[in-house]
Amino acid sequence: MNKFTAIVLAAGSGKRMEQEVPKQYMNLCGAPLMVHCLRTFQESSVNEIVLVVTPGDVDYCKKEIVDRYGITKVTHIVEGGAQRYDSVYAGLQVINDGYVLIHDSARAFVSVDIIHRCMSGVLIYDSCVVGMPSKDTVKLTDNRRKVLSTPDRSTVWIVQTPQCFEYNLIRGAYDKIMTIGDSSVTDDAMVVEKVTDHEVHMIEGSYRNIKVTTPEDIYVGEAFLKSKG
Repeated sequence: MNKFTAIVLAAGSGKRMEQEVPKQYMNLCGAPLMVHCLRTFQESSVNEIVLVVTPGDVDYCKKEIVDRYGITKVTHIVEGGAQRYDSVYAGLQVINDGYVLIHDSARAFVSVDIIHRCMSGVLIYDSCVVGMPSKDTVKLTDNRRKVLSTPDRSTVWIVQTPQCFEYNLIRGAYDKIMTIGDSSVTDDAMVVEKVTDHEVHMIEGSYRNIKVTTPEDIYVGEAFLKSKG
């Protein structure tokens, strides 16, 4: 039987939210933002959840998040690092096999259907990421904002999470990138792309699977939650 582990990242500072409370702890429709994300993974078919939190917050998250809201699939709570890739690597340390779904807790409106599509996709491809076709025309610029090119919109996807991998593939890729010390990576697929020759495939997500980053996103997120009832 295949084992699926979700690494849920909740170690960010959320500076762009312009709030004193880190965004993962902000109340949204009666529960902290990260709880809405964790509940969805709890309801899904993943076997376990590794929760990566801000250094110093392990005990708080155990008591006030995991225990209080009954997230029984959380098997480990570990401290994250300075950058996202440090936090992912910390999560990978407590896993040793199976398939891994890496997800940002700020994407609190992920659905069970998306998670299950990821689980099906990673069994086929060993490496896949959730995303949606871009609704907008995209321009590539230089550092002076001069437009260099306009990619064909039909080939442009906006990347989301979860990003899903066979464990040995993603662990080996992260081992290499941490040794190199390449801080330019911005997502997990990029790690695989940089240090392996393995193909990464896109899995359709949802335009509702937004990342809560700025205050305006809270209003959108509340509307999504209320529409779910």
